[in-house]
Amino acid sequence: MSSQWQYQVRIELADEIAERARRNPHDGALKPLADILSAHHATIKCQFDAFADYVAEAERRGTGNYPLYAWTKATIEQPEKKAKYLKSFAVYVDGQEVYDRKAADALEAELRPLVGGALITRLSKHDTNPANNPQPPAHLRQ
Repeated sequence: MSSQWQYQVRIELADEIAERARRNPHDGALKPLADILSAHHATIKCQFDAFADYVAEAERRGTGNYPLYAWTKATIEQPEKKAKYLKSFAVYVDGQEVYDRKAADALEAELRPLVGGALITRLSKHDTNPANNPQPPAHLRQ
């Protein structure tokens, strides 16, 4: 039953816009995106920054309790992956990384018209079903 899964909307931003969004999410160039996010009580977080935060926390607290530490660290250290994740942003709703399908569908519908314009180059919606999400290689999991 699909109602057991939660969802996350992700967007990829144009290079210049991605850097602006990372530095100042209130930058005027982001207004069309910011207006939609505000209407849905949503914010964005750069995937690279989220990965880097995870690695830093694991290193502060001890990597043993962070099963994705090795994979995440290896990912952000690869230049091509870093470039990819610097443009990729997860949309959080009410501070939550994942949320119900209704919220994800509504966000997706409102963001879709921005795809292909000056802000958003790609839009995707992901669910928490492990069968739909690739797992890190065993040698990179702790």
